[in-house]
Amino acid sequence: MRFSVYTPAGRRGQAIGATAICLVLAAGCTGGPGSKEEAAKHPLKLTVTPAHAAGGVRPDSPIEVRAVDGTIQNVIVRTGNKVVDGMMSADRTRWRSRWTLDPGARYLVTASGVGRDGKTRSVVSTFTTLKPEKTLEARIEGPFDREKVGVGMPIILRFETEVTDRAAVERAMEIRSSAPVRGAWHWFDDQHLVFRTDRHWRPGTKVRFVGHLSGVQAAKGVYGGEDLKADFQIGAHQSSIASEDSHRMVVWKDGKRLRTFKISMGKGGIRKYTTTNGNHLTMEKAYHVVMDSATVGCPPGCPDYYREDVYWTVRISNSGEYTHSAPWSLGSQGSSNVSHGCVNMSPADAKWFYHFSQRGDPYKVTGTSRELEPNNGWGFWQLPWHKWVRGSALKQTLLVGPGGAVPAPLPAPAPAAPSRSASATPHPEAGAASPSP
Repeated sequence: MRFSVYTPAGRRGQAIGATAICLVLAAGCTGGPGSKEEAAKHPLKLTVTPAHAAGGVRPDSPIEVRAVDGTIQNVIVRTGNKVVDGMMSADRTRWRSRWTLDPGARYLVTASGVGRDGKTRSVVSTFTTLKPEKTLEARIEGPFDREKVGVGMPIILRFETEVTDRAAVERAMEIRSSAPVRGAWHWFDDQHLVFRTDRHWRPGTKVRFVGHLSGVQAAKGVYGGEDLKADFQIGAHQSSIASEDSHRMVVWKDGKRLRTFKISMGKGGIRKYTTTNGNHLTMEKAYHVVMDSATVGCPPGCPDYYREDVYWTVRISNSGEYTHSAPWSLGSQGSSNVSHGCVNMSPADAKWFYHFSQRGDPYKVTGTSRELEPNNGWGFWQLPWHKWVRGSALKQTLLVGPGGAVPAPLPAPAPAAPSRSASATPHPEAGAASPSP
């Protein structure tokens, strides 16, 4: 294949081309805005904020490096043995720290860049952050670091003092998941923050959570003192359904029915003796628990007072409900409900379920008149998704994946209904109100 160059007007075109070249060359000799001479007059300027030697810097102030008349090559920020994460602008003229700073710490900033003149320059700066009088103490109630958990497992945070800037705390949360998932944070009050997925985790998923709370101003004059971290893995898809009507509990694993047990649930009559209905999660398990009715308002001397040593227990709520071994109710298991709210099982069945269970397994109770409250234990799956998202300070669903979490795009607005002509006659049944009973 051959290519040819089209030159209109023969030699005249060549003359015009030569003239154009002369003009370009002439322009290159005059020292225009992009010339080397002009660039030499404006060397690279690198600025660092906070200023060098600054003291008492607020921990929620960002570190920024800016370049004028050039671009940033590299930025390294250290405090002790810790390297600070940051984000570079697309044009490489601005670098900004990603998270808040540690309180009462000394920072060293080293930055380098290249100017328009082609010369490399660098800057070194140090500053110290404020040491607050009050710090925010926080802990992860679940999951534990390196724990293998069930598909319904939430991330549960508890703060020892009230958080007034919920949005600032939420922005400090980082979640990475080996399998894509949608989720959201939900505040139950100023001291309890929970992350839940919209659907169950995929078995085998690896999750990393970091709460970058150090330096976050959670309330006036109160800053986070340290970060929270947990790496955990989702185990097999295990779930159970306990029916008050059939007096049976069915256990499933990876979509297959595994076991069916005879049980006896709460005898009812009064609210506290009625097993809570709805979507629970297994919260913890213990070989031995002392169950004392005084903890639910029935102290010694009360007609229904009891204090029992109970074995092979799996907890499903904060209102004293467990699955457990109950040899005293063997005659009722599978036929009637006689417990004070727990799920009674035979010793052998309770032992099997104890060893089978992992924290965060879905456990559903059906058929009772007492609905599980979303804040009773880990009743978080009782809330429909739109109400769960409403409890986020940022009111957003997150798309979580290996690279972290980003806000999910908002759904497109529904198209407007076409206007109806005033003379149009609707179908007799269209939009008709139901007759009154």
